[in-house]
Amino acid sequence: MIKMFKNLKKKEIIYFLISIVFVVVGVLLDLKIPDYMQEITTLLTAGNTEMKEILVQGGFMLACAFGSLVSAVVVGYFASFIGTSFEKNLRSRVFRKVESFGMEEIKKFSTSSLITRSTNDVTQVKMFIVMGIQMLIKAPIMASIAVSKIANKGWEFSLVTLVGVLIVLVMVIALVLIVLPKFKLLQTLTDKLNRITRENLTGIRVVRAYNAEEYQLKKIEGANDELTDMNLFTARAMSFMNPVMSSVMSGLSLAIYWIGAHLINQAEVLDKMEIFGNMVTFSSYAVQVIMSFMMLVMLFIIYPRASVSAKRLNEVLDTDPNVKDGEIDEDTTDLKGVVEFKDVSFKYPDAEEYILKDINFKINKGETIAFIGSTGSGKSTLINLIPRFYDVNEGEVLVDGVNVKDMKSTYLNNKIGYISQKAVMFKGTVEENITFGECLQGKPSKERIEEAIEVAQAKEFIDALDDGFDTSVAQGGTNFSGGQKQRLSIARAIARNPEIYIFDDSFSALDYKTDFALRKALRKHTNDATILIVAQRIGTIKDADKIVVLDSGKCAGIGTHEELLKNCKVYKEIAKSQLREEEL
Repeated sequence: MIKMFKNLKKKEIIYFLISIVFVVVGVLLDLKIPDYMQEITTLLTAGNTEMKEILVQGGFMLACAFGSLVSAVVVGYFASFIGTSFEKNLRSRVFRKVESFGMEEIKKFSTSSLITRSTNDVTQVKMFIVMGIQMLIKAPIMASIAVSKIANKGWEFSLVTLVGVLIVLVMVIALVLIVLPKFKLLQTLTDKLNRITRENLTGIRVVRAYNAEEYQLKKIEGANDELTDMNLFTARAMSFMNPVMSSVMSGLSLAIYWIGAHLINQAEVLDKMEIFGNMVTFSSYAVQVIMSFMMLVMLFIIYPRASVSAKRLNEVLDTDPNVKDGEIDEDTTDLKGVVEFKDVSFKYPDAEEYILKDINFKINKGETIAFIGSTGSGKSTLINLIPRFYDVNEGEVLVDGVNVKDMKSTYLNNKIGYISQKAVMFKGTVEENITFGECLQGKPSKERIEEAIEVAQAKEFIDALDDGFDTSVAQGGTNFSGGQKQRLSIARAIARNPEIYIFDDSFSALDYKTDFALRKALRKHTNDATILIVAQRIGTIKDADKIVVLDSGKCAGIGTHEELLKNCKVYKEIAKSQLREEEL
């Protein structure tokens, strides 16, 4: 939790220090009230007291109460500002950190867990800070000053107050030991509920197609029941605090008056008034001491969950991405659009076997290279090494003669137009999705966008939309078909005008006619760009300058379509499964 406070900014620290001043002022005013009460008690017991004197002391009491109220309002204002500002900055830090993660770190935490950490966990820490400013500072100051004022008012009173404090401490320690492990489990169960909900929403079509509504309902009810039971357990455990605190406070006042009455009964006549005054004063200050501990108890109710949340957030913030940013951010060679794999081997983290082994090839500017192979042969993994979604274990991946590990990620990404296997659409408009991100040339012009959608064969269906480029895109692009989303994602890459295009099975949702027209327009438009294509269909790649055939992570052959039909058994088997003899 202490590490969390390092996220406080200068302005928030200044406000925090101002809050401390007002907290101290408020405490001093609160603790001054019993002094005026004692003074009023003394005046009442005196025989010749005028009402004016009592009203003066009462006025001082009211002034102290009003001053304490103003201090509390000021502290509440600053605490709310600090908490809200801290929450905003912390959430931004977590988001930026997650954006720097590679695929390995994303899989380590899971998407649902990262969402919970960015929202629920941040809120828990914020609540603790807001209450902590008001109570964590106030309680010790109030307790220490109150104890100093009653230290010489009678050891009997001090002893009974100490017993009350010990009862509260024992209860708090016991509850924290019982509840703290449960709060950690509580956040894990929240992750689980988020995961099941997210799966159900993203897979709603499959759920309905397989009549799995009841099955999904049982899954989420099970997770919901677990979370509810855990919440009930922690709430019930914490609910013991309030009645115990009330009993201790009432019992303490009763014990002080009982002891006071006993002492007054045994005292000499001259000492009776002094004991009575001490009893009244001690009763007020003893309640303040217990109130201080009650404030700490309220913090202890929040602290266990906030502590667990802080630990989970620190896990994210302290995680360093395995893919480190390089230093090169400008051209150091005359090469453009050249991609080379030198003795590249790769295996996923924690995997025993290499998924790619000894891959070697080079593609020059303006050439098209295609990758084909059976499912799981490593095609997508291979091209994902170029934009550094993962780093190679052995060998080098070179772009324009420079190892990609030595490049800054922004510089590398500006060279690449990446079209993922699953077309990704963002909530917004069609135009916003096509012009998504930044590149060296800045935002593409209207002419560039028009050209991109024509090449991507998306113009016809965009023109048919009621609002054209301004048509809204739902989250995930659910209001567009798979083929439309693929064409929009291809247009997004073309609009960037990159040196290198990476198509990760990006034509799979297109019909053969659209596929052929798109590839024809792409060759004409990108004759100077390097193109890498992962595909399952022979028809998509047979015109490539080079075709790399992968088999179980190894290169089974490299060459043109005709060369591979003659020399590569694996490629010939794939071709025979898709094309007729006369087409071969």
